[in-house]
Amino acid sequence: MSKHILKASIWCILYVISASNSFGQTTSNDSTYLQNTIAQTESNFRKAIGQESRLYNGPEYLLYDRNIKGNALYPLDATTWQPGEVNYDGIVYKGVPIMYDIYRDQLAAVLYNRFSIYVFLSERVHDFTLFDHHFVRIVADSLSTNNSGVTTGFYDQLYGGKIEVLAKRIKNIQNSTSTIGVPETYFSAKNEYYIKKGNIFYNVSSKRSFLNVLKDKKSLLQKYIRDNNISFRDNREAYMAQVASYYDHLAN
Repeated sequence: MSKHILKASIWCILYVISASNSFGQTTSNDSTYLQNTIAQTESNFRKAIGQESRLYNGPEYLLYDRNIKGNALYPLDATTWQPGEVNYDGIVYKGVPIMYDIYRDQLAAVLYNRFSIYVFLSERVHDFTLFDHHFVRIVADSLSTNNSGVTTGFYDQLYGGKIEVLAKRIKNIQNSTSTIGVPETYFSAKNEYYIKKGNIFYNVSSKRSFLNVLKDKKSLLQKYIRDNNISFRDNREAYMAQVASYYDHLAN
């Protein structure tokens, strides 16, 4: 069901409501009442359409072999879905029970029946928020030729200003042998980091490579880092986000 149809249906409902409520109220009260009614009506309408929502049009989520240790989800200690926000087909849905499968780079959710799990069509997901982390979808084909190894997928936006700091969350399946000689299969996790400056992505793996991307303000950034005791070793993600924010401040 399109957004336009949804809005049109809501306004039809509101026409009946407003016809009997317009007298005896001030203009200010009418405006507040109407806004609250629109919000509540749209919420109830989305609940009513249930399985008709355009959210529910992806394939079934396939479970992993139970013998694989750990899981494919983000964050590392995640075990099931959590409420999140998804921008899907240009419409923002809040409170959607979702989980992010890093290994497959897929966003999954629970169907309206609260039992079946399905996969969002990734090309329709513009961005989503989960555990206070904002993930954006990047399409590699739309980038310049110098993209430093960026591939199509979801990236955790650690900082989003004039420049961006992005983390690519990755999980792989590894095989090994236990201390008693038993074969084991498990998920292993790692992160890759990128700075988007202008239209170019730079892969950064160390404090030095990070600051080299911002070398036009490097001396000022180094002073800021010393004055504020910001440690790359203690928390590289917080470090990069804070320093990038200050870089944008200097560039203004």
